[in-house]
Amino acid sequence: MRTTLFLILFYGWTTLAGLLVLPLLLGPPEPLRAYSRFWVRVTLWLLRITVGLSHRVVGRENIPAGPALFAIKHQSAWETLAINLIIRDPAIVLKRELTWIPIFGWYLLRTGQIAINRSGGMSTLRDMVKAAREALADGRSIVIYPEGTRVAPGSRQTYHAGIAALHGALDVPVVPVAVNSGVFWPHRMLGLRPGVITIEFLPPLPAGLPRRDFVQTLETAIETACDRLHQETASATGASHTY
Repeated sequence: MRTTLFLILFYGWTTLAGLLVLPLLLGPPEPLRAYSRFWVRVTLWLLRITVGLSHRVVGRENIPAGPALFAIKHQSAWETLAINLIIRDPAIVLKRELTWIPIFGWYLLRTGQIAINRSGGMSTLRDMVKAAREALADGRSIVIYPEGTRVAPGSRQTYHAGIAALHGALDVPVVPVAVNSGVFWPHRMLGLRPGVITIEFLPPLPAGLPRRDFVQTLETAIETACDRLHQETASATGASHTY
């Protein structure tokens, strides 16, 4: 019942917001990004009052003052929304198919998100690095999901070449980010659970690390923290979740 109520309100609010945003698509990106943050705030508020799902941010002291590269574990749609409130105006690496969605895709293009062709090989990596450099030059941080897809809590997939390419090309720190959002927000938003999502920013990794050492250190940091958050959540609720 709680999930159904949230979905009704969410899709109604998103439809209204999509119609209201149309005039902003003709202007500069800054007002559009501000409007998107408002949309996210309302969406998270709806999530809190209908489902009883809130969040906490751990490790804010690990967020650099200047632009950085954030490597985030992707367990649900939640982090793709909330990160826009925690990191100001990030340029998010995402699959180009999302830009084909009417209105939403137009918003992604106008706000300077980094859409990539996941089957493009080396040309994709070159285009991604070029777009990331442009975003950094504008003072924006970069967000990437290293596994390239949503992964259930307790699971992991191979970290793709994109994160290593960005680390090697960009002279900025890399912040590993762990979440436990998948415990509360399952795939396709079926059966949302009340509770507190944790997003944890871990100590940054410096630029210039050897490629293999960097990927191994990054993966260990993120996966270890995610496993810990999952175990803490299971202990707090008195039961383990299946997915």
